[in-house]
Amino acid sequence: MKIRKGDDVLVIAGKFRGERAKVEEALPQSNKVILDGLNIAKRHTKQTGATMQAGIIDKVLPMHVSNVALWCAGHKGPAKAGYKDSDGTKVRVCRKCGEML
Repeated sequence: MKIRKGDDVLVIAGKFRGERAKVEEALPQSNKVILDGLNIAKRHTKQTGATMQAGIIDKVLPMHVSNVALWCAGHKGPAKAGYKDSDGTKVRVCRKCGEML
């Protein structure tokens, strides 16, 4: 999975198509990402004990990684990530303009 926590991404499919967001969390085991402020569902909960709040709660749901693309600030558009060796470290670069992501 080439998308990491803190990356700026563009949603390319689904309900939020065309919107940009920051990745809050990456879940590589299930190929999903959690985006900041997008894909929020209302969850109706019943109180269980004294700890859990009852009522309607906003729940952030993960989105599949195939529905998002990395955002490249160099050419201001979605990017495919490539890798380049820079001073002995592996870095991600945009395949279109060559800028580091």
